[in-house]
Amino acid sequence: MKKNLAILMITLGSGGAEKFVSLMLPELIKDYNVSLVLFNEIIHFDIPKGVSIVILNKNKKLSYFKNITLFPRLIFRYVKFLKQNSIDFSISLLTRPNLINSFSKVFNKNIKIIISERCYPSLAYKSYKFRFYLYKLLLPILYNKSDCLFSNSIEINKDLHKNFGLKIPMHVIYNPVVLSKQRVPISINLEKEFTIINIGSLYQIKNQLLLIKAFSKLKMNRRLLLVGDGKDKKQLQNTSLELVLKNEIIFTGKIKNVNEYLLKSDCFVLSSNSEGFPNVLIEAMAIGLPVISTNCKSGPLEILNENNKVIINDGEFYLAKYGLLINVGDEDALIKAINFFYNNYSERVKYSDLSYERAKEYDVNTIYIKLNQLLC
Repeated sequence: MKKNLAILMITLGSGGAEKFVSLMLPELIKDYNVSLVLFNEIIHFDIPKGVSIVILNKNKKLSYFKNITLFPRLIFRYVKFLKQNSIDFSISLLTRPNLINSFSKVFNKNIKIIISERCYPSLAYKSYKFRFYLYKLLLPILYNKSDCLFSNSIEINKDLHKNFGLKIPMHVIYNPVVLSKQRVPISINLEKEFTIINIGSLYQIKNQLLLIKAFSKLKMNRRLLLVGDGKDKKQLQNTSLELVLKNEIIFTGKIKNVNEYLLKSDCFVLSSNSEGFPNVLIEAMAIGLPVISTNCKSGPLEILNENNKVIINDGEFYLAKYGLLINVGDEDALIKAINFFYNNYSERVKYSDLSYERAKEYDVNTIYIKLNQLLC
């Protein structure tokens, strides 16, 4: 007889945590009765038949007072849901669902509570001082009530232990990827456009501005695809116009079929100042794209150099095991790294093969086995 499993999320929008859940659901329903519990009814990914969908907050327009009291009401509704549906396992992803899930252990001691942190806390929470100190207070109290935690990075777990006082068992389960049946063709023809692609939300921490500035200084026939949307889109578009790059930079907006654009590209660039675990880097590698990434916290070093520490000189790039690494915000190094791939066909072929081999280690079936082990 299958046991009952609940997954608590804010939404099933287009983010990395949401992508993780969407890829795990088809595997989970083979072994469990699965309920997907969302704060709000925003669903970007397909949900397989057999998954029960529960929306905790169906009122999209809340008064000021109701908005303030929403979080306590979400706690009450989730605790009630767990009891009424005889849930055996409750998994949550992202901080607010984690706080609710951890607190529910007080009322449901027989349920195995598993929480998942998806960002590097010391960096992600610092954008607002009040939130940072609030979480410094709440995380040790509530997270430690859970049975265990998994994140998508060794460095995230280190940060949680050192700076947020976590003492529960912590595991690393990387984000899964679906290996593409197609491999990107590595063109030797330098007469055609050299296409660089970046995928991610368009806001400051992803630092697409660094990529646009570096791109403007490249002396080649080139094109830049910026896949995604966000609050900085207009500012980035204006910068492109100021640098006279109107026809060379394409803003695609949000798309569902990322591979369609990856397969048209020659090189992937992750320009972020900070990450939890960059799904898009693995997705690019899964079709064999050569990749360049900032050595930001956290994820790229683990993916591209098996977490072996490196020293990268300013203005230079590092030939890591599976891709090229540069320091965060280093425009000169990014220009050199792109030129390296452009001018070296054999290196592009080499890193294309290495990318694809590395991506195999993040296959959905491999990652699901690790997640299921936490539930057993």
